[in-house]
Amino acid sequence: MKKFILFIMAISSLFASDFDKAVEDYNKGSYIQAFNTFYLLAKNGDAQAQYNVGMMYANGKGSEKDIPQAIQWYEKAAKQGNTPAQYNLAQLYHTIGESDAHAYEKAKYWYEKAVEGGMMQAYNNLAALYMDGKGVAKDRKKAFELLKKAAQLGDANAQVNVGVMYAWGEGVVHDKMKAYENFRKALQVGKSEASEHLERLCKESAWVCQN
Repeated sequence: MKKFILFIMAISSLFASDFDKAVEDYNKGSYIQAFNTFYLLAKNGDAQAQYNVGMMYANGKGSEKDIPQAIQWYEKAAKQGNTPAQYNLAQLYHTIGESDAHAYEKAKYWYEKAVEGGMMQAYNNLAALYMDGKGVAKDRKKAFELLKKAAQLGDANAQVNVGVMYAWGEGVVHDKMKAYENFRKALQVGKSEASEHLERLCKESAWVCQN
């Protein structure tokens, strides 16, 4: 949701040219024009356009910000197997979980679909549901396994979370060296939050940081 995704698609030349023009309009800031074109394509069933309409509703670009509409269009794309839509849909359900009795369950479902589609960030967010017991039975072991998978795939947020778990987490065999390694990996890709944890770790266990 933070960044517009430019898609490469195999579709008819007519629709492809419309889609490409909408992308061009979006990139030059002509959001209303882009939205109108994406909307027409979305109504015709194009999953990538449906995703973009959902994204624009979610961010209030080319239209008023409208989360229910964003959910509706993300879901249309998600049901067609669009992985970014599945992930963004899960995030929206996750966000409104406290005000919707079934939102966390829906978030879990779509995070799992996004994981199947290869979206590494979905592991970290799915882990958060298991960690907090939202939409699922609380399972810290399951959460930790998901976090480790995300960290291995290169998700900096998960690397920080894994580092915290290895250093100070409950129900986890502490491993200061693995905590250090994960904090360092996150820091190397610009995750500044990792520096605070790394500093604390080095103060508490100086031997870990001497290499």
